Amino acid sequence: MQLGQSALSPARTRITLFLLAVIYVFSYIDRNLIAIVIEPIKQEFGVSDTVMGAVSGLAFAVLYSAFSFPLSRLADSGVNRRNIVAVCCGLWSFATMASGMVAQFWQFVIFRMTVAIGEAGGTSPSISMVSDLYPPHKRSFAISLYMLGPHIGLLAAMALGGWVAQEYGWRAVFIFFGAPGIVLALLLYIFGRDPGMGVFDTEAEKKVRLQPQGKFLSDLKDIIKIKGFLLICMGTAIAGMVGYGYGIWAPTFMVRNFDMTLAHAGLSFGLASGIFAAAGSMFSGFYCDKLCRTDTRWQLRLPMIGVLISIPLGCGFLFWPADAMWHLGSVNIPHAIVFAAGFSFFNSWWPTLSFAAVSNLVNSKQRATSVAMLALFLTLFGAGVGPLLTGTFSDIFSRGDEGEGLQFAILLMLLMLVGSAFLYYKAIKPYHKHMTEMGILANKTAESTPESSNTN
Repeated sequence: MQLGQSALSPARTRITLFLLAVIYVFSYIDRNLIAIVIEPIKQEFGVSDTVMGAVSGLAFAVLYSAFSFPLSRLADSGVNRRNIVAVCCGLWSFATMASGMVAQFWQFVIFRMTVAIGEAGGTSPSISMVSDLYPPHKRSFAISLYMLGPHIGLLAAMALGGWVAQEYGWRAVFIFFGAPGIVLALLLYIFGRDPGMGVFDTEAEKKVRLQPQGKFLSDLKDIIKIKGFLLICMGTAIAGMVGYGYGIWAPTFMVRNFDMTLAHAGLSFGLASGIFAAAGSMFSGFYCDKLCRTDTRWQLRLPMIGVLISIPLGCGFLFWPADAMWHLGSVNIPHAIVFAAGFSFFNSWWPTLSFAAVSNLVNSKQRATSVAMLALFLTLFGAGVGPLLTGTFSDIFSRGDEGEGLQFAILLMLLMLVGSAFLYYKAIKPYHKHMTEMGILANKTAESTPESSNTN
């Protein structure tokens, strides 16, 4: 089966992927800066862990989810996806800066919700573009490079964000990290290109794509009916719920249990988690492409294995003796950070491979919508429920000891990964069957490299 060739030159393809990935880095930074400054915001405005969990999670997720579908539909309809991402990037970056200039808590909430609206138009059109930049047998690795964004963003937000918060206060953090996004939006508009839809579609996919775009609910129903799609979404939702709950609250756990400053907790957690998560994302994408050349079932076997290995590593981070430290001058680094690094490596497999899986299941005309559907599950249950549920469990279990309450709250979340692994397992067979029926078996896919000069 011969696939088409991209209209973009290899250089333009790489530039576009690079800019999309860097924008995703700052998207994730802007979304998760609140994790490192929960304590000072909580103290200034006098709110509880539950309220902070709601603002950082549920309220954000509801608006993100509400706007992601219309924006993804816009991308699937043929509107230039580069322009959608550039405009949305400018919006969320401005709102991030404004979050640091508020006088009242309700103002902070409004600007955080504006960040959610902007970011709703980032991920789905971007992954749709990346999927059209590269053919199926290179797609998981390309998406893994794009998905480095959360891990590099986590590193920057936790490491550098903690230092900025310590030295200049929590307001400066939002202004400092919001400004670069406006520049990136301009760079994407000037130098990035939309590769066009469906260059690498199979003949079966092209027949579907060339049909007129139907009504939104009808198209959404067709996507949901695809074998294994909902199972992947549900597995991702649970993994995301645990991942977001863990990621948002882990720095606060380190401050409470290891008696660390915000700067030191952010630096140690950000470096360990960011570096190892980035390595895990690249490893999983590269290795998955290699394994799927002969057996597409590895697309979902790997995330299943990753979340299962993550459970004992997360428990090690929570329960390793708090007084076990490395002493680097005046800085104390807990031994437990080793387990946090391991958790991040293996728990970074499922995002990359899940987004690649749903991109493979549909034709290019449905891709942004299918990614938005997965992002809905991930955001609503992951970013929405995860931090809120963790904060609520923490309030319930505290009984005068906030550190212990948060410890058992995160443990309860970690155990939910068993359910995620089970859902990935159940999705393997229908996913493989659908891929076979659509003729997207990687070992039968002709090698194809983006060629020819850019005409956009």
